[in-house]
Amino acid sequence: MMTHLSGNSHNLRNLDEEEEDDTKDADHPNAPMSKSKKKRLAQQRRAAAAKATEAKTEAAPAKATLVQTSPEPTIPITKLYPSGKYPEGQVMPHPTISDGEKRIRSEELRALERLDCDRLNDLRRAAEVHRQARKWMQSWVRPGMLMIDITNKLEAKVHELIEKNGLVAGSAFPTGCSINHIAAHWTPNSGDTTVLGMDDVVKFDFGTHINGRIIDCAWTQTFNPVYDPLLAAVKAATEEGIKQAGIDVRLCDIGAAIQEVMESHEVEIKGNVYPVKSIRNLNGHSIDQYIIHAGKSVPIVKGTDQTKMEEGEQYAIETFGSTGRGLILEDLECSHYMMSPNARSVPIRSDKARKLLTFIDKTYSTLAFCRKWLDRDGETRHILNLNALCDAGAITKYPPLVDVKGCYTAQFEHTIVLRPTCKEILSRGDDY
Repeated sequence: MMTHLSGNSHNLRNLDEEEEDDTKDADHPNAPMSKSKKKRLAQQRRAAAAKATEAKTEAAPAKATLVQTSPEPTIPITKLYPSGKYPEGQVMPHPTISDGEKRIRSEELRALERLDCDRLNDLRRAAEVHRQARKWMQSWVRPGMLMIDITNKLEAKVHELIEKNGLVAGSAFPTGCSINHIAAHWTPNSGDTTVLGMDDVVKFDFGTHINGRIIDCAWTQTFNPVYDPLLAAVKAATEEGIKQAGIDVRLCDIGAAIQEVMESHEVEIKGNVYPVKSIRNLNGHSIDQYIIHAGKSVPIVKGTDQTKMEEGEQYAIETFGSTGRGLILEDLECSHYMMSPNARSVPIRSDKARKLLTFIDKTYSTLAFCRKWLDRDGETRHILNLNALCDAGAITKYPPLVDVKGCYTAQFEHTIVLRPTCKEILSRGDDY
């Protein structure tokens, strides 16, 4: 960046010198410069100054003007960054492009990225909320706490930091807190009394969004070091997936690389040694505005999908490891739901069910929601109407996903975006 600034300063000096030289004519050294030449040089000088200012602005990283409160963050992210520019995530070159480092410095591609600055800034704001909320959460989560209290406390903090505002800013989906053999899609319904145990392996998976630009990020938390090798395996597999991802990369190649890293690990629990297996029917996924699963799946095992990642796409790179079968099924009471994109055109017979659908559409649109959120919103008698909407196809259920009981599963996940110049790991933090 300093090279660009230095180069632009040089251009300004050249223009000044050129103006001085142009005031002299070869035949009349003291003759004044013509009005048209003065105007042309003034325009060139302004253009160069604007370019230098733009380069300087682009080079300057987003800086907080206030210091966040500690240990509990209480200042909304917009107040920390009043300029409206939020911190960039970790930047890495695309792996399949031989001149990846040159792309990062390409002026043409950087200009193309500036056309996408609003989306990137929304994503970075949502990512900063995620980082600060999860860092705070990790400091106080302890065995003996009710899972419903943990999720309610986290979600309230997310809403505070993000300045919850309808469909403009808020949670992107319910807080997953799946324990042990439950790999994903479990959050407590109202009245649930599940308590976090000392020997539990819990996957915390929550999302934030600004204008439907979603950050999907997860980690696994334990309180017994015996599970550390399992967590290390899954974290390493996720990092491998991030490393392999990029423009023109085949999805099957990412899956093969993830599986190789994941299944090179084993863990000893209570005297038994278990190989760590990739859960073969769970995947990462592409993300679009207000759509958490946008159509492309990123496998975590070797496969045959030749589909390639493309410039501009956003992905959740997530991996799941298990000491069990490495295969999940739907089971247990459902808590996660999501409105279908075509829900408005689905015929609904019941007036009450139609009224509930209208409320869901207005409040959540196609973002995922859970039953306890409906209770919080005042829709306390919703289950029959919600089931009717599911039967009609207007709402889709997402039940918990479980491996064999008695096994342990772990998850790590980050959201990335494939910028023209590089890939950006938006949700990267000091924790993982």
